[in-house]
Amino acid sequence: MNIHEYQAKDLLKAFGAPVAKGYIATTAEEAAEQAKKLDSEIFVVKAQIHAGGRGKGGGIKLVKTLQELHAEADRMIGKPLITPQTGPKGRVVRSVYVVEDTSIARELYLSLLVDRATGRVAFVASTEGGVNIEEVAANTPELITTIDVDPASGLSAFHGRVIASALNLEGDLAKQCAKLIKTLYTLFMEKDASLIEINPLVVTGDDRLVCLDAKMGFEDNALFRHPDIEALRDIHEEDPAEVEASKHDLSYVKLDGSIGCMVNGAGLAMATMDIIKLYGGEPANFLDVGGGATKERVTEAFKIILSDPNVKGVLVNIFGGIMRCDTIAEGIIAAAKETNIAVPLVVRLEGTNVERGKELLSESGLAIIPADDLDDAAKKAVAAIKAAA
Repeated sequence: MNIHEYQAKDLLKAFGAPVAKGYIATTAEEAAEQAKKLDSEIFVVKAQIHAGGRGKGGGIKLVKTLQELHAEADRMIGKPLITPQTGPKGRVVRSVYVVEDTSIARELYLSLLVDRATGRVAFVASTEGGVNIEEVAANTPELITTIDVDPASGLSAFHGRVIASALNLEGDLAKQCAKLIKTLYTLFMEKDASLIEINPLVVTGDDRLVCLDAKMGFEDNALFRHPDIEALRDIHEEDPAEVEASKHDLSYVKLDGSIGCMVNGAGLAMATMDIIKLYGGEPANFLDVGGGATKERVTEAFKIILSDPNVKGVLVNIFGGIMRCDTIAEGIIAAAKETNIAVPLVVRLEGTNVERGKELLSESGLAIIPADDLDDAAKKAVAAIKAAA
């Protein structure tokens, strides 16, 4: 789960990290009023959406008067903001963050994440802050330092020294860096974060470190331990189908293809998407119904897949272990009848109660294309879509 910048800044401040003072506003009038609370004659107006590249899309503006601030906030709020990460439709801005101006001497990059290669928490630091870290990694990877934290020994003063050195910080700035590293690590571990990104982390004109921008993500499966974090969720920033799926404990991610996939098990779902691509198709989604799904959950999963107008065919691939194939079949039949499915439907079932499941499907009166195995299912799904087109 991701949160907005202003929420991330509030968390940073609560844990003792240095952040610029700012206030959230949902109208231009409120933004102007909030700015009066800041001890500054220059302000920054920042659109709040869950996407990077806001500055490139006109979502971050420096203003010198309350009139300018009001005008910029009015331009942003209620309008879609298009950035390199939002896609062509953009995201609707529902609030702006009004922040005091900060004198910037240097811009740095600092993040904390889970390193998938090592399975450890890792810090990533670079002297090239204020730009996309992906560009730095591609063009000047030598300017990026990554250091893992051993879970057995935990964070130590060594990590702070290495990162301060990587950021070319000395003296008191190096001490501030070490303190910030400890703060970020504490926040990351206590709140089950998956990402904390400070870009830029700035050195001010009076030699202070300030977290000028912040992005945070949290492990969905740990949210039950953190109701305070879960309360920060903004469903307006999520795909409506993904929000609906979460209500039924379904793992669903919308993609750009045309073949809807319903599978049980994340590994099998990934393999299903891979083999669809192997035969020239494109998956429209990742959807894992789980190992113990009920008929009702399967029905909802099917309806969510078909709610995507890009779906031109559906591939159901179920290996019944805990999940019974007859339960899957009942869910497919109920959903297909309820939605009046008008696209090709390919079903591959294997495992517990598979024969009963196949009987239910064959007796349903639906135009279902049966498949013997995954390879056969993928071939038939791609062929059926091409034929229908």
